[in-house]
Amino acid sequence: MKKDILGVGIDDLPLEEAVAAGCALLEQPGCHYVVTPNPEFLLTAKKNDAFREVLNAADLSLPDGIGVIYAAKLLGRPLKRRAPGVDFAQGLMERLSQSEKKLFLLGAKPGVAEQAAENLCGRYPGLNICGVSDGYFKDDAPVVEKIRVTKADVVFVCLAAPKQELWMAKNGPETGAALLVGLGGCLDVFAGTVQRAPEGWQKAGMEWLYRLIKEPSRFGRMAKLPLVLVDAIAARFSGK
Repeated sequence: MKKDILGVGIDDLPLEEAVAAGCALLEQPGCHYVVTPNPEFLLTAKKNDAFREVLNAADLSLPDGIGVIYAAKLLGRPLKRRAPGVDFAQGLMERLSQSEKKLFLLGAKPGVAEQAAENLCGRYPGLNICGVSDGYFKDDAPVVEKIRVTKADVVFVCLAAPKQELWMAKNGPETGAALLVGLGGCLDVFAGTVQRAPEGWQKAGMEWLYRLIKEPSRFGRMAKLPLVLVDAIAARFSGK
C-alpha cells in the first residue's frame, strides 16, 4: 500500500522487494510503468496537477531521493529506506539477463544510449538490449513505432521529469512493452559519462552533495530541495 507523501503515493518497499514487484508486473497483462520520485518531483507535483495524477497512477512508485525519506519521517509516515532508480534498474537488468525478456533504452544525448547498451551487455551477460533511441525527438510517433517493432518487454525512459512520466502514461500502451521505467539521467551513468557517488556517499544519503560538488551548475536546483522539508513540517502541523 502506498503512503501519501505531500500528495504523491510512494510504495514502502526495500529495493529487493521493489525489483521483485517490477518483475511481477512483467508477467501481468497490459502495460505498466514505474516512477522514482525525488524531492524535485514532489515540488513539481505540488503545482502540476497532470504530473501529480500520472505519478499517482503509476504501478510502482519508489523513493529515489533522501529528501523523500526525510519528508516521510517529518510527516509521521516513515519509509523503510531509499530505492534509487539506478539501483532498481540494475536489479531488474540482473533478472532480465537470466530470461528471454528484451530491453529498450530511450533517452539522453545522441550516442549515449549506444554506449550504455555496450557497457550494460558487458556487465550483464545474457541481457538482450533490442534497441536504443536518443531523447532528442519532437514527434513521439516514430519513437513509439521503433520500440513497438523491436517487441521490447521493458523500456527505460530517460527523458527527465516530468516529461518522461507524461510520456510513459501517454505512449506506454502503444509501444507494446509490458513495463516502462522512468529513470532520468541513468543512461549517462550506465554509459560512464556521469560518475555516480562512491558507495560510502550513497549509504550516508549524501549522493546529492557529491553530484553538486561534481556539477556546481546544479546548485539552483538543489537550493529548492529544503522546501520539501518545509512543506512536510507545514503539512504535519496542519494535520494534512
